Amino acid sequence: MAMEDRIRELRARMEDALAKAENKEQLAEVWQNYLSKKGLGSLSPEERPAMGKVINEFKGLAQARYEARAAFLEAAELEKRNLAERVDITLPARKRPAGNLHPITITKNEIIDVFAGMGFEIFESQDTFYVADDIVLRTQTSAGQIRYMDEVKPPLKVLVPGRVFRSDSDATHSPMFHQMEGLVVDEHITLGDLQGMLDVFVRGIFGPEVKTRLRPSYFPFTEPSAEVDVSCFQCGGKGCSLCKHTGWIEILGSGVVHHSVLKSCGIDPEKYSGFAFGIGIERIAMLKYGIGNIGLLFENDLRFLKQFKD
Repeated sequence: MAMEDRIRELRARMEDALAKAENKEQLAEVWQNYLSKKGLGSLSPEERPAMGKVINEFKGLAQARYEARAAFLEAAELEKRNLAERVDITLPARKRPAGNLHPITITKNEIIDVFAGMGFEIFESQDTFYVADDIVLRTQTSAGQIRYMDEVKPPLKVLVPGRVFRSDSDATHSPMFHQMEGLVVDEHITLGDLQGMLDVFVRGIFGPEVKTRLRPSYFPFTEPSAEVDVSCFQCGGKGCSLCKHTGWIEILGSGVVHHSVLKSCGIDPEKYSGFAFGIGIERIAMLKYGIGNIGLLFENDLRFLKQFKD
Protein backbone atom coordinates (compact mmCIF):
# COMPACT_ATOMS: atom_id res chain seq x y z
CA MET A 1 0.00 0.00 0.00
CA ALA A 2 1.32 3.43 -0.95
CA MET A 3 2.28 5.75 1.90
CA GLU A 4 -0.43 8.27 0.95
CA ASP A 5 -3.09 5.56 1.19
CA ARG A 6 -1.73 4.39 4.54
CA ILE A 7 -1.90 7.94 5.91
CA ARG A 8 -5.46 8.45 4.61
CA GLU A 9 -6.54 5.19 6.26
CA LEU A 10 -4.76 6.09 9.49
CA ARG A 11 -6.35 9.54 9.48
CA ALA A 12 -9.81 8.06 9.01
CA ARG A 13 -9.33 5.62 11.90
CA MET A 14 -7.94 8.39 14.10
CA GLU A 15 -10.84 10.76 13.46
CA ASP A 16 -13.33 7.97 14.06
CA ALA A 17 -11.64 7.10 17.36
CA LEU A 18 -11.61 10.77 18.39
CA ALA A 19 -15.30 11.15 17.58
CA LYS A 20 -16.13 8.12 19.71
CA ALA A 21 -14.00 9.23 22.70
CA GLU A 22 -16.43 10.24 25.47
CA ASN A 23 -14.08 10.71 28.42
CA LYS A 24 -10.46 11.34 29.34
CA GLU A 25 -9.64 7.65 29.52
CA GLN A 26 -10.80 6.96 25.95
CA LEU A 27 -9.02 10.11 24.77
CA ALA A 28 -5.81 8.85 26.35
CA GLU A 29 -6.13 5.62 24.31
CA VAL A 30 -6.34 7.67 21.11
CA TRP A 31 -3.13 9.44 22.12
CA GLN A 32 -1.38 6.16 22.71
CA ASN A 33 -2.60 4.62 19.46
CA TYR A 34 -2.13 7.51 17.04
CA LEU A 35 -0.07 10.35 18.48
CA SER A 36 2.59 8.91 20.74
CA LYS A 37 4.33 6.87 18.04
CA LYS A 38 7.54 8.25 16.66
CA GLY A 39 7.01 6.98 13.13
CA LEU A 40 4.45 5.51 10.75
CA GLY A 41 6.44 2.53 9.69
CA SER A 42 9.73 2.06 8.01
CA LEU A 43 10.49 4.08 4.93
CA SER A 44 13.28 3.56 2.50
CA PRO A 45 15.90 6.28 2.27
CA GLU A 46 14.52 7.23 -1.12
CA GLU A 47 10.94 7.67 0.22
CA ARG A 48 11.74 9.72 3.32
CA PRO A 49 12.49 13.09 1.65
CA ALA A 50 9.31 12.97 -0.39
CA MET A 51 7.03 11.77 2.40
CA GLY A 52 8.48 13.82 5.24
CA LYS A 53 6.23 16.76 4.52
CA VAL A 54 3.12 14.54 4.21
CA ILE A 55 3.85 12.80 7.51
CA ASN A 56 4.47 16.09 9.34
CA GLU A 57 1.21 17.54 8.00
CA PHE A 58 -0.63 14.46 9.30
CA LYS A 59 0.95 14.80 12.71
CA GLY A 60 -0.04 18.46 12.89
CA LEU A 61 -3.59 17.66 11.85
CA ALA A 62 -3.82 14.79 14.34
CA GLN A 63 -2.54 17.02 17.14
CA ALA A 64 -5.09 19.72 16.31
CA ARG A 65 -7.95 17.20 16.14
CA TYR A 66 -6.88 15.73 19.48
CA GLU A 67 -6.68 19.10 21.22
CA ALA A 68 -10.07 20.14 19.85
CA ARG A 69 -11.69 16.93 21.13
CA ALA A 70 -9.97 17.29 24.52
CA ALA A 71 -11.30 20.86 24.86
CA PHE A 72 -14.79 19.69 23.89
CA LEU A 73 -14.79 16.88 26.46
CA GLU A 74 -13.47 19.20 29.18
CA ALA A 75 -16.20 21.74 28.48
CA ALA A 76 -18.85 18.99 28.48
CA GLU A 77 -17.58 17.66 31.80
CA LEU A 78 -17.64 21.15 33.32
CA GLU A 79 -21.19 21.73 32.10
CA LYS A 80 -22.28 18.38 33.56
CA ARG A 81 -20.69 19.24 36.91
CA ASN A 82 -22.30 22.68 36.92
CA LEU A 83 -25.70 21.15 36.25
CA ALA A 84 -25.23 18.71 39.11
CA GLU A 85 -24.23 21.51 41.49
CA ARG A 86 -26.88 23.99 40.37
CA VAL A 87 -28.91 25.57 43.17
CA ASP A 88 -32.47 26.63 42.56
CA ILE A 89 -32.69 29.90 44.49
CA THR A 90 -36.49 29.89 44.14
CA LEU A 91 -36.79 26.81 46.38
CA PRO A 92 -37.68 27.45 50.03
CA ALA A 93 -34.65 27.53 52.31
CA ARG A 94 -33.88 24.55 54.51
CA LYS A 95 -35.00 25.44 58.01
CA ARG A 96 -32.59 24.82 60.86
CA PRO A 97 -33.52 25.11 64.54
CA ALA A 98 -32.43 28.36 66.13
CA GLY A 99 -29.96 28.04 68.96
CA ASN A 100 -30.36 29.62 72.38
CA LEU A 101 -28.61 29.60 75.72
CA HIS A 102 -28.85 26.59 78.03
CA PRO A 103 -31.03 27.14 81.13
CA ILE A 104 -27.95 26.66 83.33
CA THR A 105 -26.17 29.44 81.45
CA ILE A 106 -29.26 31.67 81.61
CA THR A 107 -29.61 31.12 85.35
CA LYS A 108 -25.89 31.65 85.96
CA ASN A 109 -25.96 34.93 84.02
CA GLU A 110 -29.04 36.13 85.91
CA ILE A 111 -27.43 35.37 89.28
CA ILE A 112 -24.25 37.16 88.24
CA ASP A 113 -26.26 40.16 87.01
CA VAL A 114 -28.01 40.49 90.38
CA PHE A 115 -24.80 40.32 92.41
CA ALA A 116 -22.79 42.44 89.97
CA GLY A 117 -25.37 45.16 90.61
CA MET A 118 -24.38 44.96 94.30
CA GLY A 119 -20.69 45.40 93.51
CA PHE A 120 -19.49 41.78 93.39
CA GLU A 121 -16.50 40.80 91.25
CA ILE A 122 -16.41 37.46 89.39
CA PHE A 123 -13.54 35.07 90.15
CA GLU A 124 -13.71 31.99 87.90
CA SER A 125 -12.71 28.82 89.72
CA GLN A 126 -10.71 26.46 87.51
CA ASP A 127 -12.05 22.96 86.86
CA THR A 128 -9.50 20.30 87.82
CA PHE A 129 -9.90 16.58 87.10
CA TYR A 130 -7.74 14.27 89.19
CA VAL A 131 -7.25 10.51 88.82
CA ALA A 132 -4.84 9.72 91.66
CA ASP A 133 -6.28 7.50 94.39
CA ASP A 134 -5.45 9.96 97.17
CA ILE A 135 -6.95 13.03 95.48
CA VAL A 136 -10.69 13.49 94.93
CA LEU A 137 -12.54 15.61 92.42
CA ARG A 138 -13.43 19.03 93.78
CA THR A 139 -16.65 18.80 95.82
CA GLN A 140 -17.19 22.55 96.35
CA THR A 141 -15.99 25.93 95.12
CA SER A 142 -14.99 27.29 98.55
CA ALA A 143 -11.33 26.92 97.66
CA GLY A 144 -11.82 29.77 95.19
CA GLN A 145 -12.72 32.08 98.08
CA ILE A 146 -9.46 31.23 99.84
CA ARG A 147 -7.41 31.89 96.70
CA TYR A 148 -9.16 35.20 96.22
CA MET A 149 -8.53 36.31 99.81
CA ASP A 150 -4.86 35.40 99.36
CA GLU A 151 -4.70 37.74 96.36
CA VAL A 152 -7.11 40.54 97.31
CA LYS A 153 -7.39 42.20 100.70
CA PRO A 154 -10.57 43.73 102.19
CA PRO A 155 -12.89 45.27 101.45
CA LEU A 156 -13.97 42.63 98.92
CA LYS A 157 -17.06 41.17 97.27
CA VAL A 158 -16.63 38.16 95.00
CA LEU A 159 -18.61 35.45 93.24
CA VAL A 160 -16.85 32.16 92.45
CA PRO A 161 -18.74 30.04 89.89
CA GLY A 162 -17.50 26.56 89.02
CA ARG A 163 -18.26 22.92 88.36
CA VAL A 164 -18.15 20.42 91.25
CA PHE A 165 -18.44 16.67 91.73
CA ARG A 166 -20.14 14.58 94.41
CA SER A 167 -21.20 10.97 94.75
CA ASP A 168 -24.91 11.71 94.51
CA SER A 169 -27.48 10.99 91.82
CA ASP A 170 -31.29 11.02 91.71
CA ALA A 171 -34.07 13.10 90.15
CA THR A 172 -32.88 16.29 91.85
CA HIS A 173 -29.15 15.56 92.27
CA SER A 174 -26.32 14.94 89.82
CA PRO A 175 -22.74 13.74 90.42
CA MET A 176 -21.61 16.80 88.46
CA PHE A 177 -23.25 20.17 88.87
CA HIS A 178 -22.56 23.91 88.99
CA GLN A 179 -22.04 25.96 92.12
CA MET A 180 -21.58 29.65 92.81
CA GLU A 181 -19.89 30.73 96.03
CA GLY A 182 -20.22 34.28 97.29
CA LEU A 183 -18.03 36.13 99.78
CA VAL A 184 -18.11 39.59 101.34
CA VAL A 185 -15.42 40.81 103.77
CA ASP A 186 -15.33 44.32 105.19
CA GLU A 187 -15.52 46.17 108.48
CA HIS A 188 -18.70 45.75 110.55
CA ILE A 189 -20.30 43.05 108.37
CA THR A 190 -23.14 41.26 110.19
CA LEU A 191 -25.71 38.54 109.63
CA GLY A 192 -28.21 41.32 108.92
CA ASP A 193 -26.13 42.36 105.90
CA LEU A 194 -26.31 38.78 104.65
CA GLN A 195 -30.10 38.68 104.87
CA GLY A 196 -30.45 42.07 103.21
CA MET A 197 -28.29 40.96 100.30
CA LEU A 198 -30.25 37.68 99.99
CA ASP A 199 -33.52 39.63 99.88
CA VAL A 200 -32.22 41.53 96.85
CA PHE A 201 -31.00 38.30 95.26
CA VAL A 202 -34.24 36.29 95.55
CA ARG A 203 -36.39 39.19 94.37
CA GLY A 204 -34.15 39.60 91.34
CA ILE A 205 -34.44 35.90 90.45
CA PHE A 206 -37.93 34.83 91.59
CA GLY A 207 -39.93 38.07 91.67
CA PRO A 208 -40.56 41.14 93.85
CA GLU A 209 -43.03 39.42 96.22
CA VAL A 210 -40.67 36.64 97.36
CA LYS A 211 -39.27 36.81 100.90
CA THR A 212 -36.38 35.07 102.65
CA ARG A 213 -35.88 33.45 106.02
CA LEU A 214 -32.78 32.08 107.72
CA ARG A 215 -32.78 28.78 109.64
CA PRO A 216 -29.92 27.87 111.98
CA SER A 217 -27.62 25.22 110.55
CA TYR A 218 -23.98 24.11 110.64
CA PHE A 219 -21.16 24.57 108.14
CA PRO A 220 -17.52 24.14 109.19
CA PHE A 221 -16.27 27.48 107.82
CA THR A 222 -19.02 29.81 109.07
CA GLU A 223 -20.35 30.69 112.52
CA PRO A 224 -23.22 31.27 112.86
CA SER A 225 -24.46 29.27 109.86
CA ALA A 226 -27.89 29.33 108.23
CA GLU A 227 -29.94 27.58 105.59
CA VAL A 228 -31.82 30.07 103.43
CA ASP A 229 -35.44 29.55 102.44
CA VAL A 230 -37.64 31.59 100.12
CA SER A 231 -41.38 31.96 100.29
CA CYS A 232 -42.96 29.75 97.65
CA PHE A 233 -43.29 31.76 94.47
CA GLN A 234 -45.79 29.28 93.03
CA CYS A 235 -48.44 29.36 95.75
CA GLY A 236 -47.47 32.62 97.47
CA GLY A 237 -46.71 30.78 100.72
CA LYS A 238 -50.11 29.08 101.02
CA GLY A 239 -48.70 25.57 100.52
CA CYS A 240 -48.43 23.43 97.39
CA SER A 241 -46.57 20.42 95.99
CA LEU A 242 -43.54 22.52 95.06
CA CYS A 243 -42.97 23.71 98.63
CA LYS A 244 -44.23 20.41 100.10
CA HIS A 245 -47.13 22.35 101.61
CA THR A 246 -44.84 24.32 103.94
CA GLY A 247 -44.95 27.63 102.09
CA TRP A 248 -41.13 27.75 101.99
CA ILE A 249 -38.42 26.40 99.65
CA GLU A 250 -34.79 25.82 100.66
CA ILE A 251 -32.37 27.36 98.12
CA LEU A 252 -28.88 27.76 99.61
CA GLY A 253 -26.55 27.65 102.62
CA SER A 254 -24.80 30.64 104.17
CA GLY A 255 -23.19 32.07 107.28
CA VAL A 256 -20.76 34.50 108.86
CA VAL A 257 -17.16 33.68 107.92
CA HIS A 258 -15.36 31.95 110.79
CA HIS A 259 -12.66 34.12 112.32
CA SER A 260 -10.07 31.35 111.86
CA VAL A 261 -10.66 31.41 108.08
CA LEU A 262 -9.96 35.13 107.95
CA LYS A 263 -6.88 34.73 110.12
CA SER A 264 -5.52 31.92 107.91
CA CYS A 265 -5.79 34.25 104.90
CA GLY A 266 -3.87 37.05 106.60
CA ILE A 267 -6.98 39.11 107.39
CA ASP A 268 -7.33 40.58 110.88
CA PRO A 269 -10.57 39.08 112.34
CA GLU A 270 -10.64 41.79 115.00
CA LYS A 271 -11.01 44.44 112.30
CA TYR A 272 -12.86 42.61 109.55
CA SER A 273 -15.80 40.27 109.35
CA GLY A 274 -17.71 38.77 106.47
CA PHE A 275 -20.36 36.41 105.21
CA ALA A 276 -20.36 33.64 102.63
CA PHE A 277 -22.99 31.66 100.76
CA GLY A 278 -23.18 28.81 98.24
CA ILE A 279 -25.76 28.50 95.46
CA GLY A 280 -26.50 25.39 93.40
CA ILE A 281 -27.22 26.79 89.94
CA GLU A 282 -29.10 23.66 88.82
CA ARG A 283 -31.39 23.95 91.84
CA ILE A 284 -32.21 27.58 91.08
CA ALA A 285 -32.86 26.74 87.41
CA MET A 286 -35.10 23.78 88.30
CA LEU A 287 -37.14 25.87 90.73
CA LYS A 288 -37.45 28.86 88.44
CA TYR A 289 -38.40 26.92 85.30
CA GLY A 290 -40.32 24.05 86.90
CA ILE A 291 -37.89 21.33 85.80
CA GLY A 292 -38.70 18.09 87.60
CA ASN A 293 -35.68 15.97 86.64
CA ILE A 294 -32.11 17.28 86.77
CA GLY A 295 -31.10 14.82 84.02
CA LEU A 296 -32.93 16.97 81.47
CA LEU A 297 -30.30 19.68 81.97
CA PHE A 298 -27.55 17.38 80.67
CA GLU A 299 -29.23 15.70 77.68
CA ASN A 300 -28.91 18.63 75.22
CA ASP A 301 -32.27 17.71 73.67
CA LEU A 302 -33.30 20.59 71.37
CA ARG A 303 -36.97 19.96 72.16
CA PHE A 304 -36.17 20.76 75.77
CA LEU A 305 -33.66 23.54 75.22
CA LYS A 306 -35.79 25.55 72.77
CA GLN A 307 -38.26 26.28 75.59
CA PHE A 308 -35.78 28.63 77.23
CA LYS A 309 -34.94 32.13 76.10
CA ASP A 310 -32.50 34.53 77.71
